[in-house]
Amino acid sequence: MVANQEQEVDTASPAATAVDPMRLASRWRSPEEWNEVAKELEAEPAPSELNTVNSSGLFAVVSTDKMSVRYLGTNHHGHDVGVVQADRPAPTHRAVYYFEMRVKNAGEKGQTSIGFTCEGFKMRRQPGWESNSCGYHGDDGYLYRGHGKGESFGPKFTSGDIIGAGINYVSQEFFFTKNGSPVGGFPKDIKGPLYPTIAVHSQDEEVTVNFGKEQFCFDIEDYILKEKMRQQSASDKLYLQPDISHWVVRSYLLHYGYQDTLNSFDMASETDPPANHQNGFGEPPEMYGISHRKILRQLIMSGDIDSTFKRLGEWYPQVIKDEKSVICFLLHSQRFIEYIRAEECEDAVKYARANLASFLTHKAFDGAHGNFWPFRFSMPFEIVALLAYDKPAETCIGYLLDSPQREFVADAVNATVLSTNPNMKDPESCLYSCLEKLLRQLTVCSFERRAFNNDQGDTFLLHKEMQKCERSRRS
Repeated sequence: MVANQEQEVDTASPAATAVDPMRLASRWRSPEEWNEVAKELEAEPAPSELNTVNSSGLFAVVSTDKMSVRYLGTNHHGHDVGVVQADRPAPTHRAVYYFEMRVKNAGEKGQTSIGFTCEGFKMRRQPGWESNSCGYHGDDGYLYRGHGKGESFGPKFTSGDIIGAGINYVSQEFFFTKNGSPVGGFPKDIKGPLYPTIAVHSQDEEVTVNFGKEQFCFDIEDYILKEKMRQQSASDKLYLQPDISHWVVRSYLLHYGYQDTLNSFDMASETDPPANHQNGFGEPPEMYGISHRKILRQLIMSGDIDSTFKRLGEWYPQVIKDEKSVICFLLHSQRFIEYIRAEECEDAVKYARANLASFLTHKAFDGAHGNFWPFRFSMPFEIVALLAYDKPAETCIGYLLDSPQREFVADAVNATVLSTNPNMKDPESCLYSCLEKLLRQLTVCSFERRAFNNDQGDTFLLHKEMQKCERSRRS
């Protein structure tokens, strides 16, 4: 099936001179490191209490826990409002932000309200009465959007009711709820940071807020899920060629040399292999050396690096011809790691002296790949540091002993072998399968969409989505 493609080829392949297998390292960060990456990308403080400094203190008093506000003054006109903002603006790096207000006492006139206001909002006016603000008011059930004239919106609310306010960054809409049920939504036409805001405006009125420390009355998680399903439904309506999903999965299996799984996949599909969508004819370039790549992956995943070197020398000697190359470093490093895994420290020391010492002073491994390699220090030093611990598996570099490290090396060898294919013109094709390119493009597009919405909304992070799927599977 592989024909003549597994014979030795010329080292002058365009891809062979450009491929950098170290770029694959970022995929194989430890779970802890991926969590840190996600936190850094999504790090954003969220409101936790009411702001007791920037409030209309003449007309309202905030409780000592900064979660309740009560009206103190006398309501003579529209500037006698007790308005309180949250201590921080609503976070924007998420799909939806939401908070709730419980009306403990509707007071004399029931003029409590909830909404969002800008940073410089006049703190003696109801939310929605001034520009760059919006508010849902309890005395009339009206919605106010930046001017004094309200519009019919929802039911009134009074003592005992729980009212929620949210921002849907996906659809760019505000929405309000009452006692756990949606009231309505409207376009988000206010720019800049927005603060969750509550207000009281008549004698004895008192409300409390919930910024998420307690369970919401409204099922916000279900709301977010339905919003994402709505997006998925819109995507499902897009036309795709009938066999496109088959081809994407098949190209992934081809790319990484999963030959047995590929054969099972074709049999299970009960269809002829789809046409080559890359050029419309001929054998896909991922077919190159698939039998060899399958064996090399199996050897590395079993920890047999000596046999890996032997096979590469027989099939693709140009790959390991340069003893100071990245791929030789990775293979020697993995052989050293295998000694550590087997608790053969004496052999590990001898091997490191013979095969890794020269890399310790090599400029190519002094941190130049820091954007891809998950190590904090020089790569060779980090690997050799395994010798310093009695129980290296329990240390911060213990993940080097786990199977993902083997898989990274296997992927690097796979990419380097693919780069020897004289018909492989694009170096990116050696490093990433079509499926991975689609996922990378999806991530980029999600960031672009957020940038288009003034840096608002969540982004697609594959590791985070996989964690969600895993939690869903276990539950």
